Amino acid sequence: MDPVANPYAPGAGQRPPELAGRDRELAAFDVLLERVARGRPERSVVLTGLRGVGKTVLLNALRSSAVRRGWGTGKFEARPDAPLRRPLAAAMHQAVRELSSRNRDEADEVLGVVKAFALRSTEKNTPLRDRWQPGIDVPASTGRADSGDIEIDLSELFTDVAGLAASAGRGIVVCIDEMQDLMPADVSALCAACHEMSQQGLPLVVAGAGLPHVPAVLSAAKSYSERLFRYVRIDRLDRDEADRALRTPALEEDADFTPEALDALYEATEGYPYFIQAYGKTAWDVAPSSPITAEDVTVAAPQAEAELAVGFFGSRYERATPAEREYMRAMADLGTGHREGAVPTAAVAEHLGRKPQSLSPARDALLKKGLVYSAERGQIAFTVPHFGHYLRSQNPD
Repeated sequence: MDPVANPYAPGAGQRPPELAGRDRELAAFDVLLERVARGRPERSVVLTGLRGVGKTVLLNALRSSAVRRGWGTGKFEARPDAPLRRPLAAAMHQAVRELSSRNRDEADEVLGVVKAFALRSTEKNTPLRDRWQPGIDVPASTGRADSGDIEIDLSELFTDVAGLAASAGRGIVVCIDEMQDLMPADVSALCAACHEMSQQGLPLVVAGAGLPHVPAVLSAAKSYSERLFRYVRIDRLDRDEADRALRTPALEEDADFTPEALDALYEATEGYPYFIQAYGKTAWDVAPSSPITAEDVTVAAPQAEAELAVGFFGSRYERATPAEREYMRAMADLGTGHREGAVPTAAVAEHLGRKPQSLSPARDALLKKGLVYSAERGQIAFTVPHFGHYLRSQNPD
């Protein structure tokens, strides 16, 4: 089959040709935006799930929904140990620019607040030539979002930006990916600012995405966080939606799959969107003609697995130290007998013949790197589906 016409897209955060299985989430977000536009109370939304289930793709789709309504939008990705001032200021800058055509003077005033907020990320004693400068062509304001207290400053920033949107008859959507990597002080400030928006009825919505333990991260920062956010678990696709993700793009290219091929693909991918794209792409490339058969899938499987081993699994495994790899291998050995792959941390220690306290540094480092998460107290699980299977298939170091 023509590789140039191959419609499948196994890229990180890359929108697949058919966004299957997410219609309900998209419809719910449209309702949220409409309610906020009418001054109705609503909660911000946080998407949670394992790696490879399409959280970033869906987050981008939510942002596109806001753009179509003429709302101001901005997006950034949280990074471990990196304060949110600079990336959030850049996101707010973009959102304000999208609204600036309606009231240039007021927009410039708000941009001055955004700039003041951003500049507080630079220490005052830093030489002028070394200070970071945001690309905002207005003077920084004084006395607004520049106190140095992130909780005060973020609430003031959100209030002013949302006020600009309200005066333009629009709203603001702030998209934050990898929310679990926000620093504790920033998480607390974000919750406080969202609480302020809710109390004032201002049209600013946070749309976030992160690993399954994001609700616990937010709850640890502010006890009322569960009332601020609506958590939406993004999971693998059911059989019908997985078939739709494969067949719809193929049919648009005058191709199709046999029922047996779809059976084989669902067994291999278990409905995980990233795996569907990876296997779909390789099956298309090896198939001599349409329809793609189960035999084509069998031929394609080793190539798909090899590409996943390098780009999806291997790249993450390489980030781990020898002690962290030992911990993950023990999890993999134990994981087959536990629900959803979560294993007791005590069982990992027992498997390795070590005291649980001695393994805390490796476990904590893996948590920080986003390779594992705490499914519940005393439990640990991989953030990447099929990662245990991948580790069991590798030869020990």
